[in-house]
Amino acid sequence: MGRRVGLVVAAFAVAALAGCGAGGSAGSSADQAAAPAPAQDNAQRGGAPPKQESAGEAQRAGTSAQQNRQLVRTATVELRAPDSDAVLARVKDLVIAEGGYSSQERSQTGRASVTVKVPGDRLDPVMESIGELEGVEVGRRELQTEDVTEQVVDIEARLANQRASVERVRGLLDRATTTAEITDIEAELTSRQSELESLQRRYEALKGQTAMATLTVSISETGEPVAVAEEDDFLDAFAGGWKALVEAFSWLLVVLGAVLPFAVVLGLPTVGYLWWRRRRKATVAAASTSTP
Repeated sequence: MGRRVGLVVAAFAVAALAGCGAGGSAGSSADQAAAPAPAQDNAQRGGAPPKQESAGEAQRAGTSAQQNRQLVRTATVELRAPDSDAVLARVKDLVIAEGGYSSQERSQTGRASVTVKVPGDRLDPVMESIGELEGVEVGRRELQTEDVTEQVVDIEARLANQRASVERVRGLLDRATTTAEITDIEAELTSRQSELESLQRRYEALKGQTAMATLTVSISETGEPVAVAEEDDFLDAFAGGWKALVEAFSWLLVVLGAVLPFAVVLGLPTVGYLWWRRRRKATVAAASTSTP
């Protein structure tokens, strides 16, 4: 009996140990299965910033591309001021302070104008400063912008291809062995170098237009124009007509004086010839009538 009880107790002990082992294994498996969930959450939470970072990089790249656009800017400003020359001097001082220079200037009584070159990114501040000058009134303001980015990119690509082409022809020239080959290759090299120089000049001119904007400032004085009296009475009209007649007569005398020497040199022999011919006809007629 005691032996049976011992066997039953031993069986219950083994079953309990097996249950604990299974529970431990199940717990471990459950822990292992549950572990990826936080990792997944962390991965999801950690994956969002790269997307935002990529979007930010794309936005920055777009902004950079927009800032790198090649723009040709031209502007015109018309001003009214009491003293056009004084305003013209202040406009030139503003342009020089912003790194620009005056390319063309005109000045006359009551009006002045100047064409200046300013850095493209400083055109707007310069126009604002000109409009804020003391005693100046802005009459008209125009701004034009032309995007030449595609032209610049195209010329840059063509320049790279042309430089490579020139280098290839130079390599052929180094390997040439006969005079005929050297002559032909040198002619081709000269042609390609000329085209390369032409592209380079176009590129530099285009880059110069994008680097420096053109601004034309016209200034007219605000003072009232001086009234001019109209000469419409009879005496003034008669005086004007008499003056025109005298001038015309003077020109006639000048023409006559220029023609008179030719008339004397050519006219005297002509008159003598006509006189001799008339006398000869008269003599012949008299002789014919006296003959029976």
